[in-house]
Amino acid sequence: MPELKMPLNVTDIQSLIAHRAPFLLIDRLLSMKVDELIVAQKNVSISDPILQGHFPGNPVMPGVLIIEAMAQASAVLGKLSDGSATNSCLLTEIGEARFRRLIVPGDILTIEVRVVKRRKPFFWFSGEARVGDEIAANVNFSARLA
Repeated sequence: MPELKMPLNVTDIQSLIAHRAPFLLIDRLLSMKVDELIVAQKNVSISDPILQGHFPGNPVMPGVLIIEAMAQASAVLGKLSDGSATNSCLLTEIGEARFRRLIVPGDILTIEVRVVKRRKPFFWFSGEARVGDEIAANVNFSARLA
């Protein structure tokens, strides 16, 4: 795998994982350390399709999509850490999820995912999403590279 120059944009991200609009939930990768950590961003916009119906007049990013954004960041981290040609990182467990702040249009969600443990083909992660310095959500999860 060639050395990647950060930050990576959405086109770069699409070259690494299979997700596409409207379900690609990370817009930029800010930094990464193989086998350890990845930092990504999601710019939450009123034009995001899910916010049209969740909820009309009071748009809020669903908690499950916040977790999915963390999972997509972990898919990039897993793929680059593993060095394989795999294109899928499938969630196997989600635990200890906490949602502490609403995510609304105009927010820039900064996602940080850390590798807790690794045993091929599985990874265990700890994820945190923030808006500015405020924690919005955190979760522990595992995934399998497929």
